[in-house]
Parts: sequence; C-alpha cells; structure tokens
Amino acid sequence: MAADYYQLLGVQRGASADELKRAYRQRARELHPDANPDDPAAAERFKEVARAYAVLSDPDQRARYDRFGEAGVGGAGASADDVFGANLGDLFDAFFGGSNPFGGGGGRRGPAGPPRGQDIEVVADIEFEQAVFGAQVGVTVRLPQTCADCEGSGAAPGTQPVRCADCGGSGQVRRVRQSILGQMVTASPCSRCGGTGETIATPCSTCRGDGRVTAEKTYQVDVPAGVDTGSTLRLSGRGAAGPRGGKAGDLYVHLRVGAHDRYARDGDDLVTTVPISIAQAALGTSFELPTLDGDETLVVPAGTQPGREFVLRGRGVPRLQGRGRGNLRAIVEVQVPTSLSSEEADLLKRFAAGRGEAVGEPTTGFFSRIKSAFS
Repeated sequence: MAADYYQLLGVQRGASADELKRAYRQRARELHPDANPDDPAAAERFKEVARAYAVLSDPDQRARYDRFGEAGVGGAGASADDVFGANLGDLFDAFFGGSNPFGGGGGRRGPAGPPRGQDIEVVADIEFEQAVFGAQVGVTVRLPQTCADCEGSGAAPGTQPVRCADCGGSGQVRRVRQSILGQMVTASPCSRCGGTGETIATPCSTCRGDGRVTAEKTYQVDVPAGVDTGSTLRLSGRGAAGPRGGKAGDLYVHLRVGAHDRYARDGDDLVTTVPISIAQAALGTSFELPTLDGDETLVVPAGTQPGREFVLRGRGVPRLQGRGRGNLRAIVEVQVPTSLSSEEADLLKRFAAGRGEAVGEPTTGFFSRIKSAFS
C-alpha cells in the first residue's frame, strides 16, 4: 500500500501551503541522496517526498488526492516531470539558495559584467565647533580611480574589448555532470575573462588593462550639525572604481571630533565649569559667559553652593535625528584661595568670629598631637 502523502511530509491533512513548503524542505534536506551516500534507498524515499509535495502543493491535485487518494492523481507510476515539474524551484531553494543546478530554463544566472569596486573607509578629524554646527570639510583619500586614457574600459585608445570566446560573453562557464536526479549543471566565473564577459586584445598602457589607476582624490564632505566622534558618513559611489568600468564602491567617512578648551559634550548638552570665589558665591555676582553662540549673561545669586548647575536652554548641540538643540549646563566651582595676605586673613578671621566659627590651626587636642608627632 502506498504511503500517505501527508505522512511522507510529516504534516496534518489541514496543513497550509507554507507548512507544506517548510516540511518539504526539511524532509528533502534529510533524504537527499548527496546527504546519504551510504544509503541506496535514499533516492527512492527522496522521490516519494518530492512526488507528495508536487501533488499537495497544487490545489487541484490536492483536492483530488483528498477525495480519491493516489488514484485521483495518476497513481504511483507518475513521470519524473510530474514529480519535479512546477515545484522544482522549491527544491532549488532548499539546496541551492534559489539557483537551479539542473539544465533547462529554470536556472537563474547573474548578468555578466565588471565587478563593483571596493568600499573605502577613512577617518576625518574635525573641530569641535564643526561637529556642533555642521561644516563642509575636505577629505583626501588614496584609491583606485577610472583611468582617463581608456575611460575605464582597459583597452588601449582606439580599440575596444571583445566578447570572450570561452564563455560567449556570459561571464560564466557551465559544466554538466550526471547524478541520480539527472543532469546537474554548475556555473563558475570564466577564468579567461574573470567573469566580465569580455577580453582585451590590446591593454591600455596606463592602467595595464585594469581600467583603473591609483591616485589621491579630495572630496568635499557635508558634515551635518550634531555629529560626534564615531559618527559615520556614507558617500555613495565615492569609493574605489570597479575594474574595467565597473561601478564604484562607497566611501565611509568616520568622524573624530577634537576637544574644546571650555566645553565638553554630554549627549546633546554642552557642559562647562564656572569658577567663582568664596565672596562671589556668598554675595552673588554676574558675568559674561562665553558660549559657542556668543556671550551670555550668567547671574549667580547670593548663597550659591559648589556644584550648582545653571541651565541655558537651547544653547547646546543640535539634535542629529530630531529637532531643536540640547542645553548648555554651567556648573559652579567655588575656588578657595591657597594664599592670603595678612589683611585678607584678618578680614576672614573677623568674619568667622562674628559667626562663632573656629578658624586657624588647632594648638591643642588630638590633631595637634598628630601634627607634632610628624614634625
């Protein structure tokens, strides 16, 4: 008795088309003769699975099979065309990523032609302000460029490339071998023309037939506002030229931003430290704070404590992936004088005395004894 097609694929009778396809691919991989070289029965089981999927993947044949069984779809003696006909592409997907290794019109072959040039990477150093506000900077890179003498063809001026005699201009050489499934065809780049489909009888003397020469080239790169170290700009078609007129690759510009003498970045915010004296912190002050947009008046109220943060909104870095700008954050740093004149010291002592604060070096007690021990 013939095996049930649903059982062969390992699915329920109500399985969807996608479930059938997934099950078939899995079973086909498991049972393919190339994966079971020591099992002579693998080829027959593989054909049974392929036959089952060929029937169940066709709505009309599946309906007849569900109603009449195998007799409704031509019986077990169906031809190889019935097994592999309309669904051969699924088998190719399972084993060859969509590329038909068999002879016939089902195979897909890439077009012949010169290969694409390589992508090029370069690091560009830019200034802090250029990163914040954007700029146009020059980037010089050494890379293969289209030969001006032959215009990239690789052929000497006055001559042209000719179609490759070995591959007939396809850029591929196909080889046929016999397998248990019939004829199998493999394709590989033509060694004579390198896959371009053309050969050059008289190479250009400047580029020696490559169609490219290596030289330095400078590009003007538009740096958008808000970039930072690690940002990468992609310039399509500005990479290495492809050989023999092939499409150029891309140029990737990795940015490295220099430091600023006053400001640092915290995301889209600019951060700076504002040094003030004890008297300014206690009594308050105001002064002009230099920003990247110009001077701003910063008012420090009386009693300001060390570490207090003043925020100037919208004075930070433009948001690269959004609208508006970050903030400018000025952090107060109260500076304590390290040396005082006698008059200054006397004023501070009188100030401390008025507040009942003990000042000056201790003359007795624990800390005094420790100091004496190290004198």
